[in-house]
Amino acid sequence: MLRGISPFVEVQIMNRSYLSDFNLWINQTTQLLQERRWDEIDLEPLIEEIKDLGKSERRAIASQLTRLLLHLLKWEYQPQRRSDSWLDSITDARTQIELAIADSPSLKNYPLEELEASYQRARPQAAKQTNTEISIFPNTCPYSGQLVLAEDWLPE
Repeated sequence: MLRGISPFVEVQIMNRSYLSDFNLWINQTTQLLQERRWDEIDLEPLIEEIKDLGKSERRAIASQLTRLLLHLLKWEYQPQRRSDSWLDSITDARTQIELAIADSPSLKNYPLEELEASYQRARPQAAKQTNTEISIFPNTCPYSGQLVLAEDWLPE
């Protein structure tokens, strides 16, 4: 039992703590898992949290891919404003995608699957940040996924 309270009260506390104190719920659930107290685990929130972990990994890759495409567009369409900070952002986005895939190899193809959707998010951002009409940027992603993720590739 957690802190010497009855299992019934403990489950009620865990249900409330999931909603009001997520960290407390994590600690309690971890303890129950370590002690293999399966019947006392609040399964529904645990299942949802595990699903959300997968979503979070995909969302992180999509976010980095959008950032990468944004800076690749700026690099190509505003060559006079190229900077080390843009290059740093391009390099960092690629690194973050690579790290996420290293942690979850099953997501290896996800950047390719997400390329067009990420491009559609990057395109209006690029128009806004370059102070140009969105129509100057192609309607569909002009770069292949392999090039976008290639360590040393930059559009010219």
